[in-house]
Amino acid sequence: MGSPGALAGWGLLDYKTEKYVMTRNWRVGVLQRLLQLGVVVYVVGWALIVKKGYQEQDLDPQISVITKLKGVSVTQIKELGTRLWDVADFVKPAQGENVFFLVTNFLVTPEQVQGRCPEHPSIPLANCWAHEDCPEGETGTHSHGIKTGQCVVFNGTHRTCEIRGWCPVESSTVPVKPLLLQAKNFTLFIKNTVTFSKFNFSKSNALETWDNTYFKWCRYDPLSSPFCPVFRIGDLVAAAGGDFEDLALLLQERSYNFRTATHWWEASGVEARSLLKLYGIRFDILVTGRAGKFGIIPTTITLGTGAAWLGVITFFCDLLLLYVDGESHFYWTTKYEEAKAPKVTSNPEQTEPASAPPHLAAQVP
Repeated sequence: MGSPGALAGWGLLDYKTEKYVMTRNWRVGVLQRLLQLGVVVYVVGWALIVKKGYQEQDLDPQISVITKLKGVSVTQIKELGTRLWDVADFVKPAQGENVFFLVTNFLVTPEQVQGRCPEHPSIPLANCWAHEDCPEGETGTHSHGIKTGQCVVFNGTHRTCEIRGWCPVESSTVPVKPLLLQAKNFTLFIKNTVTFSKFNFSKSNALETWDNTYFKWCRYDPLSSPFCPVFRIGDLVAAAGGDFEDLALLLQERSYNFRTATHWWEASGVEARSLLKLYGIRFDILVTGRAGKFGIIPTTITLGTGAAWLGVITFFCDLLLLYVDGESHFYWTTKYEEAKAPKVTSNPEQTEPASAPPHLAAQVP
């Protein structure tokens, strides 16, 4: 086994203590001060002030959103005649959610019943010349029904396969100009409540008022009515950087639509329906929030991080002096010294007189 002398030879039993040496190296001194200044600016300016590193934060609030759309519009088309559209017609799905679809244009196929009728020529593999072109029972992804095996006349210029389905089939001709452009003047009421459960704090965007008529006549304006939660649809689209009519046409060209139908029973006991293909704009109301208050733990962590960076700067500057600088050998021998205590023998007479102060040694007879 090894002896203490061997361990001491390897330096395993040595004790090292701090020694501070004042060096007159202006290059390392300037670098150290610049780095320290950068750390102070980062901790105070960025971490504490900008990022609010002294706060405990709640970034996952509970959010509740209520929406109500108001307005009416009138359309006049061949299939429906003059029709009034209200909230129940031009808002899908039902109101009250944070997502809704505002109808701007539509294609209607009224009074459909289940039976046999020609397929529309715009459907792939619908056009035919003979019965052999219409295999019975065949259907396609875009077809309106199941082929009966018959090739029939659709109009004066087209012959198509007969199908069994809802008849007459839907037309593919959509009005070029949106029929419900008046929707840009509709008003949207948005009320959201944000609850920060960590701090037991809630906040709403609606102004607290005792006036029951306030929300009926107020309109949001960033200057005059910043706390009014009633918005004009056209203003919302404009605030997002768009134009309501251009956006409605763009979404129509990109076939952003869905279908819905109204069913009823005829007096003869036959089920009928009116099919609507609706085009419009989808609104997604997203609410985010964050809350914070002073906390000793995040403040300590932020300041501790800054102190750690200051220590790293000192260590880095020491490495420059001891290993990179041209006078590194001088700094090394100055910073690190080996100190050994003098040996004392058991015979006091053998003790060297040099251990006594000079003025006392001169008085010895």
